[in-house]
Amino acid sequence: MNPVRTIRTGRMPRRVGTDTLSSGRMAALARAELTLLGRSKASLFTMLVLPVSMTLVFSSTTDQQTLDKAGLTAGTVLLPGAVGFGLLFAVYNGVVGVLVVRREQLVLKRLRTGEVRDVEILAGASLPSVVIGLVQCVVLSAGCAVAFGMGLPPAPWLMAVGVVLGVVMLTALGAATAGVTKSAEAAQLTVIPMLLLSMAGSGVAVPLETFPGNIAAACELLPLTPVVELVRGAWTGQMSGADVLGHVLTAVAWTALAVLAVRRWFRWEPRR
Repeated sequence: MNPVRTIRTGRMPRRVGTDTLSSGRMAALARAELTLLGRSKASLFTMLVLPVSMTLVFSSTTDQQTLDKAGLTAGTVLLPGAVGFGLLFAVYNGVVGVLVVRREQLVLKRLRTGEVRDVEILAGASLPSVVIGLVQCVVLSAGCAVAFGMGLPPAPWLMAVGVVLGVVMLTALGAATAGVTKSAEAAQLTVIPMLLLSMAGSGVAVPLETFPGNIAAACELLPLTPVVELVRGAWTGQMSGADVLGHVLTAVAWTALAVLAVRRWFRWEPRR
């Protein structure tokens, strides 16, 4: 006989058999979500087309003279920016939309009546967006590297750290944003502050080196700035250990705040 344990969560007690793997439950949720995602042309357009389109738009407006003064090249600006676009539109925007829509459809509420844990529900629903975001980062990075003749990054581990931190942080921020979003229509508005702040102040569209000192220092505290700077450092090879630690701590702090916000304000039933 398989041992069975009872979990008390403040709701109905759950009985979970030890032969049911958490990874299997999340994989099942992710497969179902991926099937539903494939039927949403608007979501696929946002995740797959917008990051590429935004990168091409900014590539045509980049002022090389301004970059030369800051000691940068078009490649070291556009490649991290492309990664930022991929994470914003595929991961952050995707997670917000998925969780809000599934909550409004009462899917999340029904899932909680079974043996699936809360964290598994959130992770399983977010997994397709995360996978698409990672694929976008790889494709956009490779495309920019080839287009600008950048070769391989001198410090690839910095890019890996930056992308992983970005995926985890933006998934948590997406869940937190979904928690305060009332409807699927409102989700198109609640994501805008994060998108605009990141594009304007996190070095996605304009490198921080071109900003005045005080403004640049403030922008370094924005959520996506550590990710963009770590990815750029991977390709420039010019980042001290203290800078790396500072960026990592900033990203971890934002992730922790987002997790606390999810625990406090996330709603599993439609908001009225």
